[in-house]
Amino acid sequence: MNSLVDPLPGDSPRFSLHDFAPAQESFEDAVVEGLSGPRKSVPARFLYDEAGSRLFDCICELPEYYPTRTELKILTDKADEIGASIGPDIALLEFGAGSSQKARLLLDALERPAAYEPIDVSREHLIRLADEIADAYPGLAVRAICADYTQPLELPDSEPRRRRAGFFPGSTIGNLTSAEARAFLSGWAGQLGRDGLMVVGVALRAPSSIVLPAYDDAQGVTARFTANVLVRANRELGADFDVAAFRHTPTYDETTGRLTIHLTSLKAQTVHLAGRRFDFAEGEQLHVEESNKYAAEDFQALARSAGYVAETVWIDPGELFSVHVLRVA
Repeated sequence: MNSLVDPLPGDSPRFSLHDFAPAQESFEDAVVEGLSGPRKSVPARFLYDEAGSRLFDCICELPEYYPTRTELKILTDKADEIGASIGPDIALLEFGAGSSQKARLLLDALERPAAYEPIDVSREHLIRLADEIADAYPGLAVRAICADYTQPLELPDSEPRRRRAGFFPGSTIGNLTSAEARAFLSGWAGQLGRDGLMVVGVALRAPSSIVLPAYDDAQGVTARFTANVLVRANRELGADFDVAAFRHTPTYDETTGRLTIHLTSLKAQTVHLAGRRFDFAEGEQLHVEESNKYAAEDFQALARSAGYVAETVWIDPGELFSVHVLRVA
């Protein structure tokens, strides 16, 4: 269902909210299903409750964690070039809107940006974000879209109709498998329309000596972030995970660029949840996250297979991160 809501009083609202009422996935159902399979797992999206989000913010400030600061430096240093590549009078559509720091770098660099359209499943977060952007950019059309961007939806029309540029920063696309990334890009190609654009941040393949510390820092913040999903299950679902009996375990394959994070059971143990028992053997792993790193040319080939032309790519001097501008063919 698509309903248009004016969250502010008055005849001239500062922004509009298009609420598609995305279904709220059950944490309990997802955990039970994940623990019931032959290879136990918990979907990574459940890492980001309030406590998990705070921990991730801390991770982004760690000296070992290079992706955030490297992407920000590219967006800052190359903002004018990126803006020129995108072109004027564009509506910027951000997937999974966060703090908007990166989107603001693009909005500042664009010539006559026509609109900012953040998409996120959190209605409250979107309203706060839209209000902040409307305050910072008077005259900019701000259309907040409460929806799951991985699911089909019909974007709100604008008058006059504007070209759109999707913005998918943070190497979030790396959390998808190659097949999922292709499906995401292909699906949004149709929404963006011919000559629409997609700006994507992509972490590059790098040596294990760089990648592994970024996901297993010396202070143990990332380990606490990962274990927080067990803490959350105990608190919200009445589970009895022995959090101290699981070890944060990242592995990385330099050849494929695939980084995988597990919680490894340090002993044989039983967990109770939702009236069921789940047995862990010593050394058994619970999959919680993966992050796929690409060679720049490999990502561009994936984008071509999804219906795009690779226009431009910017890469940092250390060749750790890339920002791509793709055009719908």
